Formats: sequence, structure tokens, C-alpha cells
Amino acid sequence: MPGTKSCDKYHIQLTAAQRERFLEITRNGTAQAKKILHARVLLLADEVDPDGRRADSYISDVLGINRRSVVRIRQRFVQQGEQHALERKARTTPPTAPKLDSADEAHLVALVCSEPPAGCKRWTLKLLAQALTRTKIVTSICPETVRKTLKKTNSSLGGSNAIASPPKITRGSSSPWKKSCGSTKSRTPTRSR
Repeated sequence: MPGTKSCDKYHIQLTAAQRERFLEITRNGTAQAKKILHARVLLLADEVDPDGRRADSYISDVLGINRRSVVRIRQRFVQQGEQHALERKARTTPPTAPKLDSADEAHLVALVCSEPPAGCKRWTLKLLAQALTRTKIVTSICPETVRKTLKKTNSSLGGSNAIASPPKITRGSSSPWKKSCGSTKSRTPTRSR
């Protein structure tokens, strides 16, 4: 049996039902990779396992993760329960703050709906990015961020029918339904002689 030395502060003792659930998670292949990995950690750290509890260093070597991660997974299981140990911690904020808030998006849409600069037929993403920095709405912004924001708001970059939101097509406003001409002609009966 591989090394059994481990941090004795967080003991994992799985019930038969928990063990079966964790085994099912590792077998079915449809769960998220992190969830499968955390289930494997808990199965290997189980003290009730017939093969005995594995050491954190052994678990980290076998699964290819940091030893501290093994300790954190066990700690979450003991302190917060099965659900928190298996699932990833939900992020409260995005990794980077959005460049444009809702008020700035409104300015961008208004800018798109306005006349393009002199000498230009329509707004380009680069022109919009320059206009946003020139009006000090943002300190800097790339055209790709402008594109994503416009895509999110369904705005167009100008042209003959530049509006912020396209009208919804209803049944009455769409083109009339076409009729099939295959069987609509009336036939005259043929006379038999």
C-alpha cells in the first residue's frame, strides 16, 4: 500500500451511498473534469476504503495535482459538505471588469445612430473606438471590444437604415405567402365521343 501519512486534521469517511455517487461521477464521463478530479481525490482519501486512506503526497502524484489542492478539497468536504467539495467555487466577479458599463453602452449606441464623421460613408469599429476615447468615455478601448458590445446590443454600424434596434418581423409585415400553382387551375371535363 502506498504511503499513508497525511494531514490528520480533515478526516474523510465516506458513506456507502457517497462512495457509490463518487464512483459513478468518475465512471460516467459526462461530469466536468474538475468534478471528476475532486471525486477521485475524495475516494482516495477515504479512511473507510478497504485499501486504506492514501497520503496526500501519493494522491497528488497519482492525479497530477498540487498537494495543497488535495488538502483544500478534503477541508471543503469536512467543513462545507459534499456539494462544495465537488463543485468549483462560483466566481463573484468576472476576471476583468467590463470596459463599458450600461451608460457607456448607451453612448456607443447613440454614436452609432449619429452621422458618421465627414468624409466617411459609415462608422467603422476603429472610428467608434477613437470617438469613445476622444469624448473621454473610456481612456482606451480596442475595436474588438466595440464589436462585441455592438453585437450584444444588436446595433448596426450605419448605412441607409441605421437604427439601434432592428424592428421585429411580424406575420403581417412579412412578404405574402406564396401559393402553389400546381393544383389551383380548374379543369374542364373531357367529353367522351
